[in-house]
Amino acid sequence: MTTSFSDRLSAQIRKTGSATCVGLDPRKASLPGELRLADDASPEAWAASYETFAIGVIDAVAGKVPVVKPQAAFFEQLGPAGMQALYRVVQHAHRAGLLTIMDGKRNDIGSTAEAYADAYLGAGDRSPWGSDSLTVSPYLGADSLDPFIARCDERAAGIFVLVKTSNPGGGMLQDRRSDSDQQTIYQTVAQHIAKQNATRVGASGYGPVGAVVGATYPEQLAELRKAMPQAYLLIPGFGAQGGGAQDVAAGFHPNGLGAVVNNSRGIIFAHQRPEYAEKFGASAWQDAVAAATDLMNQQLASVVQPAQT
Repeated sequence: MTTSFSDRLSAQIRKTGSATCVGLDPRKASLPGELRLADDASPEAWAASYETFAIGVIDAVAGKVPVVKPQAAFFEQLGPAGMQALYRVVQHAHRAGLLTIMDGKRNDIGSTAEAYADAYLGAGDRSPWGSDSLTVSPYLGADSLDPFIARCDERAAGIFVLVKTSNPGGGMLQDRRSDSDQQTIYQTVAQHIAKQNATRVGASGYGPVGAVVGATYPEQLAELRKAMPQAYLLIPGFGAQGGGAQDVAAGFHPNGLGAVVNNSRGIIFAHQRPEYAEKFGASAWQDAVAAATDLMNQQLASVVQPAQT
């Protein structure tokens, strides 16, 4: 029997002693000099550069973190070549012993939702994309989430549902209150996630339906940790978006499990940060990635109880 996604994630957190998730968000202007191309370079050339960069980041963080999060948009931007590169990046992450969260924020209704779920959910040969998990939007309603949850059950996969996102404009919808019970939309989504996990709990104490809750809203993070006790939280907003270690502490359970904290720009483009640029230089950008990862791990360890083995 295949181990559930939440149990695999818990095991990786214990093994690495880290709750850091490294976001793989390649951006043309921020790549190290050796990988930056001319503005008029072909999509195929940029796709090869993105792939080399993402694989280099994976190699630098393997063994230091439990999971990476490829952002599909930056690869989609390059067309077919970019999508082929994304697939190979996911495969390389698995070979390096890392779990993957495909950040695609997918969803639709009916057979279209089923197609998205079938495409992305299931590591190895269980799905065409081979990702362990996927970010999903809940704003088409409960029935739109059902196909994704069904695939989680069938393929030992996971999803992370958008609940309280880190961007300033997220409150336009997420903070709106119902006239009938004064519950916010994000509270309603959290309630649904808790219900779905209740009958799907693995040995680690968590179900396959996770939630995206931003580090930029620490009070709501604490609230939502209590509201979804059996959900893994994916916490964006650390570092470049302003969230710090103290801001994310409330997302964890006392045993050090229950959350992973994403950092993209602050790690993958560490070679541009003054404290690393002088020490490593552009040519040693992977060393800067490793050093920034070590620092984040230390920062989280200062406020979060290490996961028990």
